[in-house]
Amino acid sequence: MNHTFTLSAACKSYPYGEPPIASNQVADKGWNVLANDLPMPLAVIRRSALVHNIAWMQAFAQRKGVALAPHGKTTMSPELFAMQLAAGAWGLSFATVFQASVGVAAGARRIVIANQVVCDADFSSLARLLDAHPDLRVWFLVDSLAQLDVIQDWFARQPQARPFDVLLEMGIAGQRTGCRSFEDAMALAHAVTRCAATRLGGIECYEGGVATCDSAQDAQAVSDLVRRVNDVVRACDAAQMFVDEQIVVSAGGSAVFDLVLPMLRVQGLGKPLFGVLRSGCYVTHDHGNYARFLTQLEKREGLASSLQAALEVWAMVQSVPEPGLALLTCGRRDVSYDLEMPIPQRWVPRGGVAQRDLPPSWKISALNDQHAYLRFDPSAEAPQVGDRVALGISHPCTTFDKWRWIPVVEDNWDISGAVHTQF
Repeated sequence: MNHTFTLSAACKSYPYGEPPIASNQVADKGWNVLANDLPMPLAVIRRSALVHNIAWMQAFAQRKGVALAPHGKTTMSPELFAMQLAAGAWGLSFATVFQASVGVAAGARRIVIANQVVCDADFSSLARLLDAHPDLRVWFLVDSLAQLDVIQDWFARQPQARPFDVLLEMGIAGQRTGCRSFEDAMALAHAVTRCAATRLGGIECYEGGVATCDSAQDAQAVSDLVRRVNDVVRACDAAQMFVDEQIVVSAGGSAVFDLVLPMLRVQGLGKPLFGVLRSGCYVTHDHGNYARFLTQLEKREGLASSLQAALEVWAMVQSVPEPGLALLTCGRRDVSYDLEMPIPQRWVPRGGVAQRDLPPSWKISALNDQHAYLRFDPSAEAPQVGDRVALGISHPCTTFDKWRWIPVVEDNWDISGAVHTQF
């Protein structure tokens, strides 16, 4: 499948005045990040870390005996979807019908919409998508009788409609969506099986909301959720509510995905259980939030290492207006800030190509729309106007959505490829 796209000066950080090119011609330009060939700020993906992460996560899932349906909302990049599918991903996950349509165009034929669908226009779009691709399977989440009424209301007005595949979602009190109790879940499961508009394919949950980066606490909280999900799986199986030959059970964010594995491998059911992990941020990982969580996973799994941070945003020092403060040429329009401030990773002085060790005092304290506030110890080495600083990110999802295209770079910072996003 061809995922070539066009790059031009209409895209942020593409050189103004350069003629448009096809994405597969980027390597021919001979551009290098440290040669200032592209305007900054500039988000980049390190190819070596990207390839490592995709292979590592696929191998982890295979080793644990579960399938992988990476959450595509992280990147919304057809090129990255194609790489994940080519590496062996069973399917892709998304949060909306629109996102799912991008995944289908990228080649996915099994999709979990890990969210409730409640809009008539979305039901119609999903029905058209399924009609256009007879080999496509899509499951979305249900968690209430009220939602089931909405689905049935649309279905009753569509004489040619086929029933939708759904997964019943179990939730956690005080957290996101999902049934809060066994009784509510079973009442909904019985209603789903009686409803002409729906087919019950399995059970789903999301464990990330209880994760605190404390292994003991996280293991207990996730185990409680696993037990609750297993109770519903066994009860629905005993009542023969599941429509397919396999029971889909799905979980797994990007923080404690190892802790949900017992739920994805339940034995002793009337039908085989098919476990699906939906982790998404692993594809580029990060330098903050998920890096801390993966340190705990490595300890639990006895691993020396796991994922590598692949996504960075390069910026220039544009002003040093007072001792201890420098302003960088990037801000909220360019880099994640929803979980914590960007984290300086690399420093290349003006005119050079050699990276310098970052002084430990360098920290980003705040962001404006187009500025990052770099604080530093004024008695130590200071950044200068024209220096380049690479910022690590915490939570890749909200960096990807700020870029229409992202260069892929080699370890020497040569630009060898590109991906684009479709948010």
